[in-house]
Amino acid sequence: MELAERARVGEPPEPGGRPEPGPRGFVPQKEIVYNKLLPYAERLDAESDLQLAQIKCNLGRAVQLQELWPGGLFWTRKLSTYIRLYGRKFSKEDHVLFIKLLYELVSIPKLEISMMQGFARLLINLLKKKELLSRDDLELPWRPLYDMVERILYSKTEHLGLNWFPNSVENILKTLVKSCRPYFPADATAEMLEEWRPLMCPFDVTMQKAITYFEIFLPTSLPPELHHKGFKLWFDELIGLWVSVQNLPQWEGQLVNLFARLATDNIGYIDWDPYVPKIFTRILRSLNLPVGSSQVLVPRFLTNAYDIGHAVIWITAMMGGPSKLVQKHLAGLFNSITSFYHPSNNGRWLNKLMKLLQRLPNSIVRRLHRERYKKPSWLTPVPDSHKLTDQDVTDFVQCIIQPVLLAMFSKTGSLEAAQALQNLALMRPELVIPPVLERTYPALETLTEPHQLTATLSCVIGVARSLVSGGRWFPEGPTHMLPLLMRALPGVDPNDFSKCMITFQFIATFSTLVPLVDCSSVLQERNDLTEVERELCSATAEFEDFVLQFMDRCFGLIESSTLEQTREETETEKMTHLESLVELGLSSTFSTILTQCSKEIFMVRTLLQKLNFQLLNSTLFSFLFFLPSSITRVDGRKLLLYREQLVKILQRTLHLTCKQGYTLSCNLLHHLLRSTTLIYPTEYCSVPGGFDKPPSEYFPIKDWGKPGDLWNLGIQWHVPSLEEVSFAFYLLDSFLQPELIKLQHCGDGKLEMSRDDILQSLTIVHNCLIGSGNLLPPLKGEPVTNFHLMNLSRENHREAIAAVIRKLLNHILDNSEDDTKSLFLIIKIIGDLLQFQGSHKHEFDSRWKSFNLVKKSMENRLHGKKQHIRALLIDRVMLQHELRTLTVEGCEYKKIHQDMIRDLLRLSTSSYSQVRNKAQQTFFAALGAYNFCCRDIIPLVLEFLRPDRQDVTQQQFKGALYCLLGNHSGVCLANLHDWDCIVQTWPAIVSSGLSQAMSLEKPSIVRLFDDLAEKIHRQYETIGLDFTIPKSCVEIAELLQQSKNPSINQILLSPEKIKEGIKRQQEKNADALRNYENLVDTLLDGVEQRNLPWKFEHIGIGLLSLLLRDDRVLPLRAIRFFVENLNHDAIVVRKMAISAVAGILKQLKRTHKKLTINPCEISGYPKPTQIIAGDRPDNHWLHYDSKTLPRTKKEWDSSCFVEKTHWGYYTWPKNMVVYAGVEEQPKLGRSREDMTEAEQIIFDHFSDPKFVEQLITFLSLEDRKGKDKFNPRRFCLFKGIFRNFDDAFLPVLKPHLERLVADSHESTQRCVAEIIAGLIRGSKHWTFEKVEKLWELLCPLLRTALSNITVETYNDWGACIATSCESRDPRKLHWLFELLLESPLSGEGGSFVDACRLYVLQGGLAQQEWRVPELLHRLLKYLEPKLTQVYKNVRERIGSVLTYIFMIDVSLPNTAPTTSPHVPEFTARILEKLKPLMDVDEEIQNHVMEENGIGEEDERTQGIKLLKTILKWLMASAGRSFSTAVTEQLQLLPLFFKIAPVENDNSYDELKRDAKLCLSLMSQGLLYPHQVPLVLQVLKQTARSSSWHARYTILTYLQTMVFYNLFIFLNNEDAVKDIRWLVISLLEDEQLEVREMAATTLSGLLQCNFLTMDSPMQIHFEQLCKTKLPKKRKRDPGSVGDTIPSAELVKRHAGVLGLGACVLSSPYDVPTWMPQLLMNLSAHLNDPQPIEMTVKKTLSNFRRTHHDNWQEHKQQFTDDQLLVLTDLLVSPCYYA
Repeated sequence: MELAERARVGEPPEPGGRPEPGPRGFVPQKEIVYNKLLPYAERLDAESDLQLAQIKCNLGRAVQLQELWPGGLFWTRKLSTYIRLYGRKFSKEDHVLFIKLLYELVSIPKLEISMMQGFARLLINLLKKKELLSRDDLELPWRPLYDMVERILYSKTEHLGLNWFPNSVENILKTLVKSCRPYFPADATAEMLEEWRPLMCPFDVTMQKAITYFEIFLPTSLPPELHHKGFKLWFDELIGLWVSVQNLPQWEGQLVNLFARLATDNIGYIDWDPYVPKIFTRILRSLNLPVGSSQVLVPRFLTNAYDIGHAVIWITAMMGGPSKLVQKHLAGLFNSITSFYHPSNNGRWLNKLMKLLQRLPNSIVRRLHRERYKKPSWLTPVPDSHKLTDQDVTDFVQCIIQPVLLAMFSKTGSLEAAQALQNLALMRPELVIPPVLERTYPALETLTEPHQLTATLSCVIGVARSLVSGGRWFPEGPTHMLPLLMRALPGVDPNDFSKCMITFQFIATFSTLVPLVDCSSVLQERNDLTEVERELCSATAEFEDFVLQFMDRCFGLIESSTLEQTREETETEKMTHLESLVELGLSSTFSTILTQCSKEIFMVRTLLQKLNFQLLNSTLFSFLFFLPSSITRVDGRKLLLYREQLVKILQRTLHLTCKQGYTLSCNLLHHLLRSTTLIYPTEYCSVPGGFDKPPSEYFPIKDWGKPGDLWNLGIQWHVPSLEEVSFAFYLLDSFLQPELIKLQHCGDGKLEMSRDDILQSLTIVHNCLIGSGNLLPPLKGEPVTNFHLMNLSRENHREAIAAVIRKLLNHILDNSEDDTKSLFLIIKIIGDLLQFQGSHKHEFDSRWKSFNLVKKSMENRLHGKKQHIRALLIDRVMLQHELRTLTVEGCEYKKIHQDMIRDLLRLSTSSYSQVRNKAQQTFFAALGAYNFCCRDIIPLVLEFLRPDRQDVTQQQFKGALYCLLGNHSGVCLANLHDWDCIVQTWPAIVSSGLSQAMSLEKPSIVRLFDDLAEKIHRQYETIGLDFTIPKSCVEIAELLQQSKNPSINQILLSPEKIKEGIKRQQEKNADALRNYENLVDTLLDGVEQRNLPWKFEHIGIGLLSLLLRDDRVLPLRAIRFFVENLNHDAIVVRKMAISAVAGILKQLKRTHKKLTINPCEISGYPKPTQIIAGDRPDNHWLHYDSKTLPRTKKEWDSSCFVEKTHWGYYTWPKNMVVYAGVEEQPKLGRSREDMTEAEQIIFDHFSDPKFVEQLITFLSLEDRKGKDKFNPRRFCLFKGIFRNFDDAFLPVLKPHLERLVADSHESTQRCVAEIIAGLIRGSKHWTFEKVEKLWELLCPLLRTALSNITVETYNDWGACIATSCESRDPRKLHWLFELLLESPLSGEGGSFVDACRLYVLQGGLAQQEWRVPELLHRLLKYLEPKLTQVYKNVRERIGSVLTYIFMIDVSLPNTAPTTSPHVPEFTARILEKLKPLMDVDEEIQNHVMEENGIGEEDERTQGIKLLKTILKWLMASAGRSFSTAVTEQLQLLPLFFKIAPVENDNSYDELKRDAKLCLSLMSQGLLYPHQVPLVLQVLKQTARSSSWHARYTILTYLQTMVFYNLFIFLNNEDAVKDIRWLVISLLEDEQLEVREMAATTLSGLLQCNFLTMDSPMQIHFEQLCKTKLPKKRKRDPGSVGDTIPSAELVKRHAGVLGLGACVLSSPYDVPTWMPQLLMNLSAHLNDPQPIEMTVKKTLSNFRRTHHDNWQEHKQQFTDDQLLVLTDLLVSPCYYA
């Protein structure tokens, strides 16, 4: 009984309910429940209170003393550890204080970025569980976060290299905003809209920015009474925008994310019904599914598609409620895409489809959990009217189950389907599990298709828990378990690895869920059982049989595996990867079954084991092999009984000479020590108390699949007793001491030991150490607190081992450095001495991972509340215990640690690479564990790199470099974010180039330096110079320090202390600055050394360029260095110098003064009352107007220039800022004396003609032939120079510019384009006189350049002009625009120059967007007569320019009609000219020769040329403009239908190819509901056309158009009727090709359930089939048969085609109507052609698609029908 007694003593207090706030004094917010189940739970409260009190007190102190580092960081880290160990175990008041303090800390503007990230992570963690704090408890302002995101994600200086942010910063910031969002004040929404609406200009990049801000910031979880301050302010506006955008711009996906979030947070408060068809149409479109045969996808759709995860959330949130619209559409969606899931289909769209399947059920389950099971919190609950009803759930499961079952066998694997099934089975097991089982049983029988088996088994594992627990929905579930288990046994098969693994997983899953107890005896004892229970009872008799068979199979597997024979021969103990996996699977499944067995079944096993045991050659090996493995599972207390025998065995075997022998023996010692000293649970069955009670009082079947009960788990713990501990120490004394003494003597040199002996002793030492790791207190520290043991007055073995090992190590390194095996072991021992406390970090991590995987595969997401299997819960408690042992507090760094880390360093630089490698890994791990040891160790590492040391070997040099480099995860010594360290390491790396051990001949060393430089560049983040803490922060810190419950009695800080703190902090800032300048200096010294190899010079310059900052100007010496290096010989250096100087110029930029203006006063119109975007009277003054251009100084100075393009388009910002007038700006035209020293350096160099000449020569060299592009860095350099020094250097540059422009080489043209762009942008603040002079110089240059333009350079000039016009007021650049518009199509330089001019012009105008309507009108007027261009390249360019001209004409909501050109007017004029083509009926041939003959061409030829250009325009705008002008394009459709070719043939001329492509793109366009009747009107009209090409083409158009706008059509009943009529009437077309195409279209529409196969349609086709054919007339043998088919034949063929279409519309199953149709078809096999052909084709297709699952499909037919079918499908026999 003593066992039970023991268990009761440690029973945990009831964790249910809140503890009474008695002696604690506070109610914890939410603690980790598993802590209450640990055996030492009663001590935890005191422990955690103490830690929390220390954290509060010290964090408060650190902040008040202005000590962010190390104090602040140290205690915030402590806080996050505290949360990991105890959860949120603090009072609500403290919780709020912590959050407020960290919020203030995070938003300190000058905070170093790495600190900001640390604080942000902790803050996210504190805010994670939002139900703990309501909006009344906490309110956070949104502006500080916005400022931070703006400063970091949209940084103005990052691209110039003045700020280095880590890659992770974006995600952290976004998550941080997401966590703070629920707590933004109620008025935040209005403020945000006011702030970001002005950015919404759809033609500008700022639109993306505005929508991103809306998506991450707008709060959506306000309570219903505040909705008028929340989403109601913006919902209509943004959804209107979303609905009206047709061509997927980048930001549309972000709007979807916002709406999805809004819908989830406010279920039932928004009526989505009007938008549902549009939403589903867009989701279907964004899956990018292929439709029809020859389809061209708009590339835009591939990149900007919606994120499936968000789309799923949106759908889920809209479901339920009174109208069942969403469910109807969802069913429609799955109906239309089901066939894509069939395993025979594959493509890049498949991943999206699978993701959709996996996410939807998951998301529905989460919603059900939220509505039915979740504890209510302050978040808005779902109103009852909109909760999901049981009927809703059933409908959902029914509509998704078909695709899921198809996806089980998908090409990408069955993982997604299994996860979907797991969630679906939680909701409706009776609908989900039977079809899965139906597929599983045959799969278990099949031998030929192993893929089927693995797929079905993984799905059954997913539904296992729902299957076993049965429940009221699916009571017969459990009866399937045993048959499944028995049939799965053959899967344990040594030949098929994947099958074997999945079988193990399958068996393990089921045996975890079900106690393997034979209950058949219950049948006699009880008579109150249900039918199912009786069946189960009799079935459980098979358990024993199953267990035995399973064991047989396993032993068979072991015998057949290759391990045993090879083990003895080879030294390596490595198995192949697969084998080790199988072994793992085997052992874990085996042990699961053992724990779940009842006593009787277990006895059978042990017999078996004994038998097998005698079979093994009973040598010592097998004995030793067997012992440790059994001991690992045994409770320490039971071992004490056998201690004498065990000690004897050890005494005999530890010193065997055979290596394998003593290794096994050491293993035994290790396990003995572990099982006597560790705390661990002793059993993991699925029911507390085991299964050994008699069946009368305990009925196991009730426990099938039952979750463990967290509140009475009844864990049996093993806690080491005094006896066991003393036994452990006895073992250590008897086996460890002698070894240590021997090794001690050996290290002193008193005793000679052979290598093998040393190795053996070390093995013993190592095993003792890792066996008793948790008994031995850490080095030179207090003993670990986990144990209440008596104070063991023995010496600490850890210290002893440490001393001996160090001595031995020195001995080996001095005398026999090549004894690498011993060294390996020593390295392991040192690592464990430093860190091992009973469990290894990496083992723990992998167990945590696997725990999470198992949890996922078996959890019940629907009910939540930790309803896991008991074994899992116990495992989690054990992990919690290990987590506590692993989180050793940031270990203090003591002398002995320092010695050992130095030993590791010595090993890391020894002469054998493997020793170095292992030592370095341990070295990095040790560095991570101890605070502050890095600073101590860096000087020692750098010793090896000193150039003045002669005794360093190459191996030591390499080892030291590796130590600096660090491993991929850990610390990188070369790049700690700390001035003190960098000041030492960076200069050392550069000057190590002069060390004699350095040789650039060794590729490994060269590679190391490359990696080092690369890693520093990748990981460097700007290090702070200013560590001041603002007032607001300090105030909260005071509150935190005074907070009671729990608190330490401690006096508050005196004002003197605080003054001291501030003083210390100022010193620290000064220190940092000193270090910074010092570092720049030493790096420069290093780089300027005489014979430094070039590689190191480059590394040094690279490091220097990392030191540019935006808050300090670079020291003068460095500025001079970079400016001089603009003319360095090496191109790498020149490139770095260009970037650096551009950055320096930004640092030296003088600030320009700004004024606030009132735009309404300038325009003289009042501000519009509601929002109207676009051209309004109050923003008209921003337009370019040639009448009021500033052409004189007076006009120039009185103009108000607005540089940014988006201001004023949507709304005016609250505070509109423009630059002040010239006289208030910094002085221009300064002399050298007026400048600062830094500026003088630059001034002197650029005024020196020789320097400039050299610079220009270098800049106009080509770098990589044909690859060079316009370079923004060089542009920034010149822009900076002209901005800071206005026109001071123009005289020197002018001759160069004139020379370069005239030279048509690619690289010179590029160079001059970069300089000119820099000039134009740099002249932003020049006075009118200077600007005018500038344009006098530039205009002739640009004219020359544009006439010299070539294929290679036109891109550069386009970039140059576009860059010049970006963010500039068009009125300032009027010289440029007038120049470009002079005569774009002069025809002088041939077609190419014309096209280039248009390209350059388009670049400039596109940057100006909506502010230049006058120029656009002028351009359009100029282009219209020239649309009939002959040359293809000019046509394409004109098409592109037209797109940009009309882009401003958008149909977005609340947008005023634009003053830029309108599409409808233009189209009307074009249609006039195309009239001659419209009227003709015969086919349009393109017989225009590609030359301009003399004489007037007729209208028709003109028309064809015009049409070609128009096609180019439509194709170009398909992907670019926001909305497609459908009404206008429709008028052109009939013409395109006529032209487009029918066959796929590339030899067609350009016109036909373009028409076809254009139709393909137009058919994919998104339609608005009101456009549907218009399109159908055109299609009907074309269907009557005389050209069969046109009739054929409308069918292909129809297929794509309907699929891409599916729900919009379905929502309109007339449209569906029209389409049905259209297709069915075209089935009777006189042209055979049209009829066949109509049949294909019909079958496609039926397949995606657009049309349904109803009886009227069937009767119609059957009537047509019965059309009588006319009798054949006898013909003369000579006469040719008549070619025109008779009307009757056509009708009859139409009927056959219709039936065929119906048959082919369900390629993967056999609906009820199918057999009869096939019979009807077969009657027509002997009809005249083309009917016979059609029937044959239909039948062969039917056979092809139904062949795979013919066994299933056969069931649908009667025997007679099968006979007929077999006759039809089997080819006739020719041998009769």
